[in-house]
Order: sequence, then C-alpha cells, then structure tokens
Amino acid sequence: NEKIGTTISTQQTQGPNQNIILTDSKQVDFGMTTMGVALQAWNGTADWTKGKKYQDIRATFPMYDTPFHFIALEKSGIKAVKELAGKKSGIGPRAGTCGTYFPMMFKILGIDTTIRNGQGSDMAANLQDGLIDAFPFCAGMPIAAHSELETTNKVRFFTFTDDEIKKLKTALPELSDAVIPKGTYKQLTEDHRTVGLFNFAIAHKDVAEDLVYAVTKAVLENNPQMVKGHAAAKETLLANWNRNSFLPFHPGAVRYFKEKGINVPANLIAK
Repeated sequence: NEKIGTTISTQQTQGPNQNIILTDSKQVDFGMTTMGVALQAWNGTADWTKGKKYQDIRATFPMYDTPFHFIALEKSGIKAVKELAGKKSGIGPRAGTCGTYFPMMFKILGIDTTIRNGQGSDMAANLQDGLIDAFPFCAGMPIAAHSELETTNKVRFFTFTDDEIKKLKTALPELSDAVIPKGTYKQLTEDHRTVGLFNFAIAHKDVAEDLVYAVTKAVLENNPQMVKGHAAAKETLLANWNRNSFLPFHPGAVRYFKEKGINVPANLIAK
C-alpha cells in the first residue's frame, strides 16, 4: 500500500484451504497458499475440495518455504516423531497446511496420534498447560509460537528420520527437502532435516493485470522492508519464482518476470 498507493486490507483466515476457496470465488482478490494445498485445489483431489477443481486462481510472487517443525516440553520425554503414537498432538488450524498435511503424514508413517486443532498461540498455551503432548507446526521460520515457548520452558525440538522423510516424499511428491538451521531457536543446537512446502501469493484470474504487476514488483523490489516484517521474507525473492511448477502465473506477474529476463514456461502461462 505504501509503495503503490493501494488500500488493500487483510483478514485472518483458517489458512491456505480457505484462502483458495475465498480467492477462487472472488470473495477476496489476493490470498496466500502453500503449493501442496494449491495442487490439491487445482486437481480437486483432497477431501476438503469435495471434488471441485479450483482453477480460477493464479500464482503471483514466491513467499518462503514452510518446513514441518516439531516441539515438545523436555519433561515429556518425547524425542522422536514415532513417539507421538498414543499422544495428543496440536497441529494448528484444521484448514491450514499443517491441519491438512500432518494427519496425512501420520497416516503414512503409521502413527496413531490424537489430533487437536486451533491457532498456533492456542497450541502453545495448550502445550504449556499439559493439554497436548507435542506441538507439530509448519510456517515460515522462526515460528513465533515456538520462540515464545522456549523463552519460558525447557523444550525439545525433534524431526523426521531419513527413512520417514523418504516415505513421506514417495507418498507426497509435492514435498521438498528442507532444513531448519541450528540457532533458528535458542534451544535448537543442530540442523534439523525435514520436509517443506513453498508458499506463493495468489490472485483471482480477473484481478487487473496492472495491479498484480504493481504488487509483484513492489514486494520483490523491497525485500529489506519485507524482512523487517518477518525473517522468513528473506526467501521472498525473484529467484524463487521457479518453486512453482504447476500453477499458472497471473499475466501481471508474467509481465514483471519477463521484464527481469525470466522466460516463464508455456505451461505456467494462463491461456
């Protein structure tokens, strides 16, 4: 808004699933989604789509990777994902990427854990109060709720084994390798290999080309200001445009990319 004089307002939602539904139906002009959820929406394959294909959405600019995190209180004794069997896991909003993917992941790995849904801040409070045993989550790093937890608690971060990662990537090919670097959190003392999904901003296909062009340009050419808003924006870079392999780009975004010398593949240009 500051850079291009718009009055775009924001609203809180349940996450990517709802963002896609709202954007596709033109109830909002722009949204944000992880590309795994977008793939489900485009093909109408996940249960939440009820068989509907959401194909009036278009990619605009890359945002950041969403790695899958795990945290528990140290006193719980939980040290591995498989140890969540028979435990209560708070995974975030039901319609978010975490709420969509963690149940599938646990099923693939044969882990019978009781799922609890809610906002990240609620999950953190529930963990502290002993209402859940672990708080698996996924978001841009660092996750604020995880950072807040470790300021007042002894916590343990844990991650998938190499074998678990292999199983997940075989069953869910949209997942990509990700790393949570040591030091991301004060109590994370080693790199954690995991899997992730990249985020993109989306727009309805009918949003004016000039507006999408201006928004894409403003975001990608003001990265230092974006990073001040959230550290994850260090990945909100033009170079990451190719982390989208299937969702057609909006003509406004294509126009900006071409100006920057990027040859967008034909399958990513809306017809």
